[in-house]
Amino acid sequence: MKPYIPAILLVLACAVSEGARAQSGDNDGCTNASLFGDYAFRVDGQLLPPGAPPITREGVAMTHFDGVGNLTQVDFVMSSGAPLAGPADPVTGFHIHEQGSYKVHRDCTGSAEIHFPPPPGATLGAEIDLMFVLGDHGRIIHTIVSRVLQPGSGIPVPVSIHSDGVKMGFSESW
Repeated sequence: MKPYIPAILLVLACAVSEGARAQSGDNDGCTNASLFGDYAFRVDGQLLPPGAPPITREGVAMTHFDGVGNLTQVDFVMSSGAPLAGPADPVTGFHIHEQGSYKVHRDCTGSAEIHFPPPPGATLGAEIDLMFVLGDHGRIIHTIVSRVLQPGSGIPVPVSIHSDGVKMGFSESW
């Protein structure tokens, strides 16, 4: 092996190591204010109840983030081919009265919690916890559901649900 090859390998190893360290200490300057306004989401995935077949979830949502850590949401979600029950707007058919909170970290990662009103016959609504990453200076959000509590239950259900959202508004070029 030529003497300059180990030097090149050492330099490459240091560069890779520095890249990994730089990412963990990355400071992109995001705050709760980076997530502000209305976002349109496409939701897709499954609930995976133990000992039962998977329950598919497909839907759309519009979430309003207030820039200081609070959110409200409307959605329309299908569950294994049937609309989910819950309080709905009589004109649009979208579920209403969904609210929660969120936290954006400086590296543009974050978490959110959404509380849903109880469906007919239940005393407690569902609760969903999300982990997310912001992109394009807060105009895009990619989420993964980290926990679901079904209505009236304190026991999490295994889940594989994700969503992608984009900030609503008109482009200046339109």
